[in-house]
Amino acid sequence: MDLFILRHGEAEPRAAGTVDVDRALTSHGREEIRRIAAWARSAGYSFDLIATSPLKRAEETAEIVASSPGEKKKEKVEVWPSLAPDGDRDALVEEISRQSGIESLLLVGHEPLLSTFISRVVAGDDRASILLAKGGMARIKNVTASEGLTGDLHWLITPRQVRMFR
Repeated sequence: MDLFILRHGEAEPRAAGTVDVDRALTSHGREEIRRIAAWARSAGYSFDLIATSPLKRAEETAEIVASSPGEKKKEKVEVWPSLAPDGDRDALVEEISRQSGIESLLLVGHEPLLSTFISRVVAGDDRASILLAKGGMARIKNVTASEGLTGDLHWLITPRQVRMFR
């Protein structure tokens, strides 16, 4: 399985009276995600399943990717509580391990969960210093579910790098 990991785009700032789970993407954040989705499509990537955190900004990110131009079918989007900012990495590993028949899975979530999760999959623990920018995406190839998840970090790209390609 190929595992893609995408951090949500830029979100509205935290403000008094605003509940964190309800913070939406800004127009800049939506544009970042449209760009990275278009870049992924132009590079030939598509996703059998998109799993997202239940927070609004992550769900919006997942929906933008799922409905991006060039896809012959709208990907299936599922909400996984394990992708929330305080999500349980062990539960996330279990959820991924249950996805039989999936060749390409996209996870949409938050920091620091995503970076430490990438570290765990590619290095076996949380100590690798990996920074996933807002709107950044990583690809882990050859993911297997034996004694946890293992895989090879193939690339990590930021929104700024995507802008340089266009």
